[in-house]
Amino acid sequence: MMKRTLLFLCCFLTFVINAQERNYLLHTEDNIKQLKNQISTNEAVRKSWEEQYKTAEKLLKKDKLKAADCQLLGLAYRMTGKPKFAEAIKAILIDYTKKDTWEGKALLSRSPQWQGGLKTSHTSFYIAIGYDCIYNYLEKNERQEIAEDFVKVGITPARKDWLLPNTDFHTFDTMGHNWWSACVYMAGFSALAIRDEIPEAQKWVDEIADTAKEWVDYSGSVLQNKPPTFDKDGGFYESINYASYGVSQYLLFRLAFQSALPNVKQVDLPVLDKIGDFFIQTSYYVKDGKVMSVNFGDSFINKTGNSCVTLLWNLGYTADKYAWYIDKVSKGSDNEGMQLGTPNGLLLHPKLPKLADDFVPDLPTSHLYKDMGWATLRNSWDDDATMLAVKSGFTWNHTHADAGSYILFHKGKNLIIDSGNASYMSPLYTEYYCQSEAHNVVMFNGEGQNRKDIYFGVKNQGSLHNLVEGDNFKYLLANATGPYAQILSRNYRSFVWVGDVILVIDDLLAHEPGKFEWLLHYNGESTLKGGIDLTIKEDDAKVLVRPLYPETFPPGGERPHDFPEHMVLTEKMGYEDHHPEQTKPYWSISHFEETARTKFVSAIILEDEENKDNLPLIERFEGTDFLGVSITQNGKTTQVYLNLLADGRIKHRNSVVNMNGWETDAYLTALTFKEGTDLTKTENIDELFIGHGSYLRREGQTLMHSHSKYTALVEDFNSENLKVEFQGQPSTTLSLYSKNSGTSVSIDQNVKAKSFDENLNIIQLKIND
Repeated sequence: MMKRTLLFLCCFLTFVINAQERNYLLHTEDNIKQLKNQISTNEAVRKSWEEQYKTAEKLLKKDKLKAADCQLLGLAYRMTGKPKFAEAIKAILIDYTKKDTWEGKALLSRSPQWQGGLKTSHTSFYIAIGYDCIYNYLEKNERQEIAEDFVKVGITPARKDWLLPNTDFHTFDTMGHNWWSACVYMAGFSALAIRDEIPEAQKWVDEIADTAKEWVDYSGSVLQNKPPTFDKDGGFYESINYASYGVSQYLLFRLAFQSALPNVKQVDLPVLDKIGDFFIQTSYYVKDGKVMSVNFGDSFINKTGNSCVTLLWNLGYTADKYAWYIDKVSKGSDNEGMQLGTPNGLLLHPKLPKLADDFVPDLPTSHLYKDMGWATLRNSWDDDATMLAVKSGFTWNHTHADAGSYILFHKGKNLIIDSGNASYMSPLYTEYYCQSEAHNVVMFNGEGQNRKDIYFGVKNQGSLHNLVEGDNFKYLLANATGPYAQILSRNYRSFVWVGDVILVIDDLLAHEPGKFEWLLHYNGESTLKGGIDLTIKEDDAKVLVRPLYPETFPPGGERPHDFPEHMVLTEKMGYEDHHPEQTKPYWSISHFEETARTKFVSAIILEDEENKDNLPLIERFEGTDFLGVSITQNGKTTQVYLNLLADGRIKHRNSVVNMNGWETDAYLTALTFKEGTDLTKTENIDELFIGHGSYLRREGQTLMHSHSKYTALVEDFNSENLKVEFQGQPSTTLSLYSKNSGTSVSIDQNVKAKSFDENLNIIQLKIND
């Protein structure tokens, strides 16, 4: 009896020692300990664990288990140590690693044969988790046999297809830009799991880890119309959905590498400091509701990127802004494998710090991802704020033909929408969802971008420029000319956001006369109100859309038949996001006549509880060679001028114009005054904006000047402390109106010298970046 007791103790101690020696990939001793602590202190975590444990128990009653079940069974085993869970995993491992292939028939029938695709990638991840979790439960010979079979069916096919110089045939942009990370880094994750059984596995891990910088830095292809994978600010152009997927696959590998080999230094990737910010900037936060996101391309409205930020947190990126974000998205977003209600999400659920109730991220409320052609502009970080998102970038694969399109979130709702997408098996995915008519863009004679762009890639991509943000003013320029080059030689869209009004200004020129229209996709209900505005309303959220130029809707709700010179409103039918079996109406607002050149100017009026009975006053005014819009609200009047001579029609001469006494060559000019003051007096200007101009003068007095054109905003214009946002060429002499030499200038530029000319009443700044 004593001998058997001693033998049992020796075996038990051997098991404990072996268990302690294993550096697990995700189910580390620290993670298990943290989860157990959270179960005792966090009610949501406790409930999630109890639900998942019950589900794990139910799995044991099934006759046939799937590879994906290793995630839940592995967590249950590591948390409880109960052999029944390990036995179930062991059966899965043997069943799957004895198969000839994990790939589907479709890829296996290609030439050359694709043996290491996404099915292999996903299965490898599940099997690696199962193997890792029950590593110390398996006998040595079992570990060895399973590992060898795992290499044959999982790791080797991926390495042959994607990595080995003598066999691979894929590149960073095969099947989009997310397949690389899924196929390659899951092979690396798997190699980490069997590193002690297969001598070559460590070499494979090192080779795979070494590809990360090349993958991140992929610069695209001119010949085959492929873009870089990442924006320099951390954006991933393929959509939030595929950004979350592609990036998370690498982060899972990196986290497993860090856990298994904590003393091995990994490649330094500065982009990891920015990826979390990308998901914060492209998410829209809803009070007591699911966080939404910018769903351009093949994405989902509630796909947020929470998996990536959760993984970054576990990798040590623990800034307060990430804690704020994770707390927000944990209240509900599409399942990305890291939600609290999933095995891996529960295991890696961060223990977040307590933040102040009024905490907001230390990020600007607007951001331009210039390399990929995305921008988000919001009026605050509050829940249910207003956010405008604009896209004018690339078209191919998961990115749609939507150059110049925009969507709008307001009062907790997505009111002006992207049509979304559908199953890739649906004919409407290609015929409708990917095409221009499914987006809020300009059409000409019923055409948008080349319909083949989605397959071959757009040769001349769109772009975004000149994001400017002040306290009460925002500006952004979208250039969609390239993607429309077959029908248009100008397709520029400017967004001017003043208070509760967003002006959308389209500058259009076709190769020949035809019919222009702009499209408006929406959620909720939309009707024509009083013949002036289109209302878009969902529950308590509401905006008004008002065409201003070249004309308004017929006045007073009159019949279009009697007013053919006004804008024509037509209802068209599209399809619901992810539901092609259901139709959904949208609007077309078209020109009253065929023309080769036009300017569409429309106003989006943001209605809320505070302003619904006192909406901004919007008035049109125009003169020789210019169009104007006046916006009055909250004691201020802003006049926006569009210089018609600055639209490229003049060659070899500058676009000089006099607009109500304001002399300039600027494409756009905006002047803000206190309501009721004389709008012709320089001394009454509170704020001045110049969009692509070199000077502004009044009665001989220069207000702003440079020898090259620039975009700039000057706030507190007549004060002794000017706030300037300037975007121009690196070497510039910038002149600003001031009455005295003591005026200070706050400008985010490298000012080499500053002087004051008392004869001209201007401050001169020598800018040299």
